[in-house]
Amino acid sequence: MADQDKPLLIKRYASRRLYNTETSDYVTLEDIAGFIREGREVQIVDLKTGDDLTRQYLLQIIAEHESRGENVLPVNVLNDLVRSYMVPGGGVMPQFLQTSFDMLRESQSKMMENMNAMNPMAQMPGFEAMKAQQEAFLKAMTGGFGAAGWTGGAEEEKSDSSGEDLDDIKKQLAALQEKLSKMK
Repeated sequence: MADQDKPLLIKRYASRRLYNTETSDYVTLEDIAGFIREGREVQIVDLKTGDDLTRQYLLQIIAEHESRGENVLPVNVLNDLVRSYMVPGGGVMPQFLQTSFDMLRESQSKMMENMNAMNPMAQMPGFEAMKAQQEAFLKAMTGGFGAAGWTGGAEEEKSDSSGEDLDDIKKQLAALQEKLSKMK
């Protein structure tokens, strides 16, 4: 099993510091959020007791983002989550959320596969730029929920360093639109 397939083990010391066992250094909650955005599974355990603290820390990451004004969860969803804790046996909310996120990831993967599949438009000039723009749009709209091939930021950095900037994309799209209008 490759290292990327195993959860990244983070140990919490008595001082509450978090230690990345893979890189042998201390990390913050923001670092952990970054690992998760990149598609890496994380497991956080208490060094002394061996208790799994992953859920506690993931909820803390969400709470901190929400408190900074980075609202992702609408109030009615938060209310429904609180209500689901009051239902004996936990209700159906956990299964519903898991299924919803699984479906979202699957639909993103299928959409990307369809964009990458051979089609007549793939031969048109500017198609790659249009595809890259659509991928960036989907990623921005969904927050990079780990769809196949999406790395939650690493791809963005690579494309920035390749020299392809917004002006180039705009020029390519304008040329594509011009060719399409001539075809009509």
